[in-house]
Amino acid sequence: MKRILICGAGGSPSTNFVRSLRTTKEKMILVGIDCDKYTLQRAETDIRILVPSAGSPEYLNIVNQIINEYKIEFMYSQNDKEIGYISRNRKKIKTKLFLPSKKTVEICQNKFRSFEAWKKAGIKIPETLLIRDKKDLKKAFRNFGREIWLRNIKGAAGAGSYPAKDYHQAVSWIDFQKGWGSFTAAERLSENSVTWQSIWYKGNLIVAQGRKRLYWEFANRAPSGITGITGTGVTYSDPVLDTLAIAAIKAIDKKPHGIFSVDMTYDENNIPNPTEINIGRFFTTHFFFSKAGLNMPEIFVKLAYNEKFPQHFPIMNPLKNGLVWIRGMDFEPILTDMSIVEKSVKNLEKRLNNLKE
Repeated sequence: MKRILICGAGGSPSTNFVRSLRTTKEKMILVGIDCDKYTLQRAETDIRILVPSAGSPEYLNIVNQIINEYKIEFMYSQNDKEIGYISRNRKKIKTKLFLPSKKTVEICQNKFRSFEAWKKAGIKIPETLLIRDKKDLKKAFRNFGREIWLRNIKGAAGAGSYPAKDYHQAVSWIDFQKGWGSFTAAERLSENSVTWQSIWYKGNLIVAQGRKRLYWEFANRAPSGITGITGTGVTYSDPVLDTLAIAAIKAIDKKPHGIFSVDMTYDENNIPNPTEINIGRFFTTHFFFSKAGLNMPEIFVKLAYNEKFPQHFPIMNPLKNGLVWIRGMDFEPILTDMSIVEKSVKNLEKRLNNLKE
């Protein structure tokens, strides 16, 4: 019986990881830790334990106590801050990890360093400037036009992102965010985005699947329209995206190992541009794939344990296009098909047409 420690266990990303493992035939003891006493209570693990936040002086000692107490064999996190801290201190963690190299984690968790690696590799990306002072900001508006995209070089869920339409507005936003030296400005891309989630083992691609985001949940409550909370996603495959995602990963790590989730956004010419790699973790709604028949957490855990798994699926995009995952606050997600969604639209159109007759 596997004994796995899951960090940030009360959050949605880790809950989807737990739910994916619960659908397997294998019995596991799942121990959940979280630094928030309230979200901890939501964890769906067998055991729930409150810990200090990652980076605090006591974190490693407490975690290693838990590892020893519960005979933990493998540790996994879905939180960027925690992944970064665990990666930097991986030799001090007294159990098995399955992470990309320390250097790869550092580059992927810094959007500007990722941009530099992709630019060097000749990959099509939005032109980007590190904004250290007002001089850099003025240069961004000269180079990129009347609207620029501001965002923090670190953080998830669109941290600090803002579409600035004039210089004074941009200054106010960076001042408010205390972002001088840690923000970038880039060309504004379209609203269309796609994520390419993949698992690698010692340089070999094990499986990858694309997913389009149809809209952000609560988008009207964020200045940028980006909340990091996918409302509805749909399975999607395109050889162009596959090639680009692999190139974006290989530009940073020649021998990928672990989870690499590449976010790409389309420009005004409908060309996808990589914007970041969510490293060492699955995207929040990965239970979508598990329910559809591709349980990537199960595959990931078996690889971490050096176990074989029956590869009865294609490596690239094994799920059919058009599967839809609809989610929101306080209700269970719905797995359906795009044809069913469109059928409801056609039925409404029919009713509207009948009213005109």
